This record gives sequence, C-alpha cells and structure tokens, in this order.
Amino acid sequence: MKLLLIRHGDPDYELDNLTPAGKLEAQYLAERIAPMPVTQYYLSPLGRAQATAAPTLKAAGREGVTFDWLQEFSIPVARPDLEGMSTVPWDWLPQDWLADPRLRSPEHWKENEIFRAAHVGEEYDKVVNAFDALLAEHGYERDGELYRVRRANTETLVFFCHLGVACVILSHLLCCSPMNLWHNVALLPTSVTILNSEERRPGTAIFRASAIGDISHLYAHQTEPSFACRFCEIYGNGDRID
Repeated sequence: MKLLLIRHGDPDYELDNLTPAGKLEAQYLAERIAPMPVTQYYLSPLGRAQATAAPTLKAAGREGVTFDWLQEFSIPVARPDLEGMSTVPWDWLPQDWLADPRLRSPEHWKENEIFRAAHVGEEYDKVVNAFDALLAEHGYERDGELYRVRRANTETLVFFCHLGVACVILSHLLCCSPMNLWHNVALLPTSVTILNSEERRPGTAIFRASAIGDISHLYAHQTEPSFACRFCEIYGNGDRID
C-alpha cells in the first residue's frame, strides 16, 4: 500500500482559500498526481485543501471523500514565552519546547503540562484512531507499533490536508513525537510525502517514508516553492521571525 500526504497550496488564510501562487501550485500538482492509479482521494473539509485537490480530481475525473479529522490540527495551546497568548502546538520557540525532554519522546510528549491542559493528546488520538480505522478498511490493522496485514494490496491512498495534521499522521506511522516533525520538518505548500508499506514477514507491516515534503512538480516548472510554514533564515531577514 502507498500513502500520499499532500499539503494544500500557498494559503490565503483569511479567505480559507489559495493565493494566486497557490492556485498555480495546485495545477502543477495535478499534472503529477492525476495520472497515478489512485484507489481513493481523501480531503480535509477546509477550503484551502479542497481548492488544492480540485484540479487533480477534475483532471482524473474522480471525486474525493471528505473527513473532518483531516482538517488542520489547530488545537489552541498557551505559548510559554508570552503570557496569555494562545497559539498552535507547532508554533513554540525552539528554546521553549526543547527545554522539556518529554516533548521529544514518543511515549511522554503528551505529559507536558500545557498540552495536558489543552487536551492535545486526546485530540491527537482522535485523529490517529480515525486514520487507523480507515487503514483497517483497506486491509492494514494497527497492532501496537506495527500493522497486521489482513488484506495485502498495492492500493494508493491520497490525502489532501495540512501541515499540522500531516505531521500528526506521519508521527504515528513513524512512531515518533509529533513535536519533532512540527518544529523540524517544513512541509511546503503542495508538498508530497510518500510512504510505502513494507511486509518483510507474512502478515506484519510497517510504513516507510520514501519522500518527505517533495516539491519536484514545482521545480519541473521552474517555480520556487512558497515560503509558508518556514521562518526567516537569518534573524531580521524578513518578517517571519516569531
């Protein structure tokens, strides 16, 4: 089985849609994804993800299935360095989240006091449980950190979603803390993350990533990726510092 996690194009968050650059990115993405032998497309209900999927679905002559649990993982949490300010779990300063070793642990990241107060762990579990229920329908049933293969197949499932929730799913599949992915991996607009099942012994599988955040479809059109989700390379070199 192959899984593709696709982030939406360059976003206009105010309108929950795509910018002109994002719409062009979505067209280039469609050239790449639509010819693939995709078993099913799954979509976030948010406008920017739906708009990103639209050119691919049109080119492929297909329809997608929308799931609420694929929407962005925007759980409000307190930001440690700014009293009274709420943010999302992937928007802490490095010196704050790295100060708590539990946040880097697959077993203990949910124990952080701010996360516990905001029920981040419970919301994470809702997403990954829904994701596992879907994989079970396609023949792969979660058992601890492995998957039991009830119906081996080479299906391809495509998920049009968002940075935060894609990192949630990716952390679940790779058995690591989502904090490492939220803060150390930039899934740029329309990037494609690819995972394949590996069944090295009959009936037992894991998923291995062969690409994380791939944007080769943009480079094929000599198009630089949008900057969304990154911060400036040098302090003060731009307005993305905080």
